[in-house]
Amino acid sequence: MTHDHDRDLHPETRAVHPPVITPSGSRPLGVPIYQSHIFAFDGAAEMAAAFEGPDAAYLYGRWSNPTVRALEDAVAGLEGGAAALASASGMGTINAVLTALLRSGDHVIAQSCLYGGTYALLADLARRWDVEVTYVSGNDPAEVRDALRPRTRLLVLETIANPTTQVADLPALIAVAREAGVTTMVDNTFAPVLCRPLEHGADIVVHSATKYLGGHGDILGGIAVFAWSPGASSQEENVLHHRVWKRATELGATADPFAAWLTLRGIATLPLRIERASRTALDLARRLAEHPAVAHVAHPGLPGHPQHDLARRLMPGGGGAVLSFEPVGGREAGRVFTDSVELASLAASLGDASTLVMHPASTSHRQLDAAALAAAQIGEGTVRVAVGLEHPDDLWADFERALAKAT
Repeated sequence: MTHDHDRDLHPETRAVHPPVITPSGSRPLGVPIYQSHIFAFDGAAEMAAAFEGPDAAYLYGRWSNPTVRALEDAVAGLEGGAAALASASGMGTINAVLTALLRSGDHVIAQSCLYGGTYALLADLARRWDVEVTYVSGNDPAEVRDALRPRTRLLVLETIANPTTQVADLPALIAVAREAGVTTMVDNTFAPVLCRPLEHGADIVVHSATKYLGGHGDILGGIAVFAWSPGASSQEENVLHHRVWKRATELGATADPFAAWLTLRGIATLPLRIERASRTALDLARRLAEHPAVAHVAHPGLPGHPQHDLARRLMPGGGGAVLSFEPVGGREAGRVFTDSVELASLAASLGDASTLVMHPASTSHRQLDAAALAAAQIGEGTVRVAVGLEHPDDLWADFERALAKAT
């Protein structure tokens, strides 16, 4: 609609004031991309109210955005949470959570098999802020109980550890933390849809959305989902969400709307992709376990996995799409295998539509000697496989060819 005063505008003015269309009588089926960093108001009072927090009116892209909010609400729904906060990367999310909740002199209990970026951040906080960190196996609640101190503020866990595929005993470990009033953060990047840590008492669940949520290898993103605060009756009363949101906006770690839109596109097929990739991963794990050139295979779906029974309880829909194996021949055999695959790609990520392999001892864990690798339960020849959506027979043919060259 054109207003009477618009007729008198000069071309220069018209160029910077195009009409902004708000749909009426119909709605878009897909989430629109609100590629705008700023939002305008009709009055000063409304604008002032927008400064109050993440649940107020949209004000500035670093604070909130409608496309980003759609992603946050979608993932909060998937995880059964009260609210969520999307970030520019998985490490942006973890940085926001840890630096929002920890202070100098605090104590953290963390699972020993952690993502390298999380481990590095905790080490940095120990140096800079005098944050003390105690590492536990992730299997024994008694270890968590023994590690508790008056200044313990946070328990950090991963549903499935990388690359060992160790499954954390979430119900038992979180129960100890909850009894002591300690907040628990669980990285659920490896098990979206398969496990919902909030149902086991976790306070915060984090994902690298770069991986399975996006699912197509074309975005960077992270997201944290928050359980309801005790006694809260609305999102506005969710204390953890508000603390971390404030820190994320200060860090400048919040999500871009286009990346959020791409992640929403990926989430539409997330359950189907997870089901297919998990089924293929278990099929490959079984074949590898029977191959004479393979010394050991780790996948939670295998009966010989140390946490097989626990995995079946926590993840009845499958044990995930990541496996690791140790070829006969050690470090050199692992390196040759990853150099020799043709269908799978040698790459450091996971959750893509295509299968990715890597040799941790020469890449992500290259700084560790043999003793340190053994302490981390990683073999010198260990190969990590992040299974994609290819047909399992095609992947197996590729693996057989690479194993023949490696051993």
